[in-house]
Amino acid sequence: MGGEGAMVAASNSLKNNRSLLAKRQDKKVLSGSYRGVKMKSFSESTPALLNKIKQQTIEENRAFKKKIVFIILLLVVLFIVLGYFIFT
Repeated sequence: MGGEGAMVAASNSLKNNRSLLAKRQDKKVLSGSYRGVKMKSFSESTPALLNKIKQQTIEENRAFKKKIVFIILLLVVLFIVLGYFIFT
């Protein structure tokens, strides 16, 4: 009959998972708590700080776009020059 190998593999997988779960419960890995964890505190954002971040991001995006346009123009000129020398 077909599918016997799949059934055996499923059975082995279930058995192995049960074995791993029993080992984990013995070590109490799954029963942790956040009792001793200290939470970090962050300063509140002011509207002025948010505007400063916004302007900085806009300037960075403008500079990035200028670089991309320059690289594209350079590649176009390079392909035109190479095409001229190849086809003439």
